Amino acid sequence: MDVRWGRVAAVAVTVSCVAYAPVAMTQLWPYASPGAPAFGEWIMGRMVSPEYVAEVVRDRIGPYGRSLLPLIVHSVLGGLLMLLGPLQYLSAVRRRRRLHQVAGTVFALTVYASMAGAALYLARTAPEDAFSGAAFWVVLATILVGTVGSVTLGVLAALGRFPDLHQRWMLLCYGYLMTAPLLRLEWGGLPWLFPGLSMAEINRIAVMHLGSVVVFGALLASRGLDRRTQVPGVSGTWCPTPVLVAAHVAGAAGMAWLAVALLDGPGAEGPRLLLGYLVPYAATYAVMAVAHVRAGRRGDGWAREEWRLHLAALCLAPVFSAGAALALERLVRLDPWTSLVAGAAIGCGVMAYAATAVVSLRVMHGREVLARGERMRAKADADAETGAGAGAGAESESGAEAARA
Repeated sequence: MDVRWGRVAAVAVTVSCVAYAPVAMTQLWPYASPGAPAFGEWIMGRMVSPEYVAEVVRDRIGPYGRSLLPLIVHSVLGGLLMLLGPLQYLSAVRRRRRLHQVAGTVFALTVYASMAGAALYLARTAPEDAFSGAAFWVVLATILVGTVGSVTLGVLAALGRFPDLHQRWMLLCYGYLMTAPLLRLEWGGLPWLFPGLSMAEINRIAVMHLGSVVVFGALLASRGLDRRTQVPGVSGTWCPTPVLVAAHVAGAAGMAWLAVALLDGPGAEGPRLLLGYLVPYAATYAVMAVAHVRAGRRGDGWAREEWRLHLAALCLAPVFSAGAALALERLVRLDPWTSLVAGAAIGCGVMAYAATAVVSLRVMHGREVLARGERMRAKADADAETGAGAGAGAESESGAEAARA
């Protein structure tokens, strides 16, 4: 990523996070005290219409009321995370190590506490009672697992002295957290493209691509911060051309299955959801494919490998979505349409998590290759010294015998 555009993106994300923090912290006021003002409700009412928001507040008072305290903890700490994320980034860029460590510890603990509140809400809420239906409950649960898993692996990477992997996992964690402010932006923006829809219907369109958008942003940030052309111990590829071609073929089949299934959906919702899925997916694929080719042309082996692994994962996302839809229908007993929408919504986010895990294993394997080489060289040196010592001893003994003779 160009340095100038990287800075523009960092400033835009920082401004968005700082602006969203008070919205997150006050968004539950109307549910705790009906009629109480909330920044997000006020803004959304003027971007779309007061009734657009009022309908949601009326619908959510019951489900949120049963888990209001956990939700307040989740939202208030979520607002704090919006401020801690940019602080983490700036302290890392400016190499203020002590501040970065302290802020990182607070960030990780806040993630755990905030996600604990979300977990209690999900545990107390039946999937069909979630906002816009059971599919959104599945999406929220998947984001929760991804957020907690990525911050945990980020902490473990820091303790294991893998700063590059720590950076990737923490960026992925923050990407998952960014689903909250980006979803609000879509609630306000998508009604211009789809006028007359309720917020619940808009929400279903947004979640079809929100996962792919945030994880792609995390990948762009990772690649922008990592300027290395080679990683010690890493050579070749874990995704040779036949594997990448097979991923494309499987992905095309999975995409065709998803497209046909979504087009068979109820009324106009199926085509809307398919459009919401396909357009961001195609844009993401195009950028990743071009970046992969360009990295290969300039001989940037490490960038090419990372783009390649993530590109293969993106191709396989529709395959995962198809499998997840069938699993949700058969094992969780969701209806076929809900299972399809939920499977499609979580595919890209889950596969990006898997690709980041493979990239991490790639780096860790490279370190092990180097360590193994060092051990072999040390053993060879020790054997050489032992052999030389034995030879010198033999010569000394022979000289002593000759002197006695």
